[in-house]
Amino acid sequence: STQSTWELKLKKEQDEKDLIQKIADYNLQKARREEELAAEQKRIHEEKEKETQNLREKQLKAINKQSEIDELKARRAFEDSERQARLREQKEHEERMKKMKELQEAREMQELEKEKKMAEQAKQERDEFLRIIEKQKEEQEIEHNLEVERKKIMLEHARDLKLQITKNTEQKKQDRKEYEAEGKMVREKQENERLKPVSYTHLRAHETREDLVCRLLLEKK
Repeated sequence: STQSTWELKLKKEQDEKDLIQKIADYNLQKARREEELAAEQKRIHEEKEKETQNLREKQLKAINKQSEIDELKARRAFEDSERQARLREQKEHEERMKKMKELQEAREMQELEKEKKMAEQAKQERDEFLRIIEKQKEEQEIEHNLEVERKKIMLEHARDLKLQITKNTEQKKQDRKEYEAEGKMVREKQENERLKPVSYTHLRAHETREDLVCRLLLEKK
């Protein structure tokens, strides 16, 4: 029984040792696995870091390259703008010179036209002056002729008027004589008629307005 107990105890101790060994082996393997995992993670992290660094370097290079490209584009754009500005300035200068030349030519043409117009105007004024002088001479001659004709007509008219007045005077004298003779005959006839005996009714029937007025005035008296 003591032997069995001892054997069981030994076996138990051995089992405990085996268990401890197993645990130690497991912990050792776990530690190795953790180390390996950590190493792998470190390697992956380092690779990621390296890849990130490479990517950053590439990005930086790309940025630097893009910056160089942008700078080159900007420089080319600036050069193009300066070239365009120079061309535009040269074109504007040429246009200004062209306009100045055209303006000068226009001024010279205006001066020539002005001189030509002034010469034409002077000629027209001279011709007009001569025409007016000639017209005045013609008008004076016509006026003189008209004055002579008018005096002639006035003399003829005065002579005709004098003859007409003389004729009218003679006619009036003759008419006066005839009127007086006719009046005398009428008065003699009226006197003869008045002296004839007539009835009152006949007088009333043949009386005129003047006779009526005279009769009424006599009756009032």
